[in-house]
Amino acid sequence: TGNMLIIDAGSNTDCDEENLMQFARMGSIYCSYVLDIENPRVGIFNIGSEPGKGNEVTKKVYKLLELSDLNFVGNIEGRDIPFGKADVLVCDGFVGNAILKSMEGTALFLLDMMKEELMRSWMTRMCALVLKDGLKRIAKKMDYSEHGGAPLLGINGACIKAHGTSNAKAIKNAIFQARKYVSEGAIDYIRKEIVSEVDVSGT
Repeated sequence: TGNMLIIDAGSNTDCDEENLMQFARMGSIYCSYVLDIENPRVGIFNIGSEPGKGNEVTKKVYKLLELSDLNFVGNIEGRDIPFGKADVLVCDGFVGNAILKSMEGTALFLLDMMKEELMRSWMTRMCALVLKDGLKRIAKKMDYSEHGGAPLLGINGACIKAHGTSNAKAIKNAIFQARKYVSEGAIDYIRKEIVSEVDVSGT
């Protein structure tokens, strides 16, 4: 399993292929400079892994990404998301937000179900004691506060959007995230990349 940056996760619900290409580039830069991922893998969220799958926008952006200098790994299906088959998952904000909320709900449901089953009898409670450290690690991986928040990329500054129920730990990590975003110069790299792409597409 691994972490994945979903872009967009709710800000832009109607996108064309040029928007998605910009998302791919911004996400790749953010992963490189802020998350310390070397040569981030970029994928498109789609209904199948084959190149010809999806709507007209996803088909067009697939071809654009194939021709780009990004580390494009193809289409990513919903079932592949938890397994970290890409570092950057490109989609419009409507789809991205649905993915985010679905995974959030699934994680909470699984944790509640595990807790209910492990507390069912004295024997399962004994098992829970044995599994305590492992269960804590699983809960930590699913805890949004470990990450702080989601970056709002493409604006002239650092903005980390925290969850509405963020605790002190989440806010602290969001501040650390924003500090690194600025200190690594990622904003300037994104600005130059997007301006360069606009110039090329406009010629």
